[in-house]
Amino acid sequence: MGYTFIGKDPESGEEGCPAVWVDDDRRLLVQGRHADVEALARTNADSPQADDESLIVLEPGMIPLLKEAIRVAESIEVR
Repeated sequence: MGYTFIGKDPESGEEGCPAVWVDDDRRLLVQGRHADVEALARTNADSPQADDESLIVLEPGMIPLLKEAIRVAESIEVR
């Protein structure tokens, strides 16, 4: 399976950066910080997390990268 690296948060420096990829199945893969306890409590009220899920926090600098990831995912031909 192939992965297309879209980019990383330009303000994050060299280590531990939020980043985005798109795989050949049009899935978006997102790296970011884990949400804090308060955010988890508030969001779980709307949509409880399954055991294999995480709430990831992305900074506003990631918005252009997410838009690009969506554009790339929409351009991939489904097999």
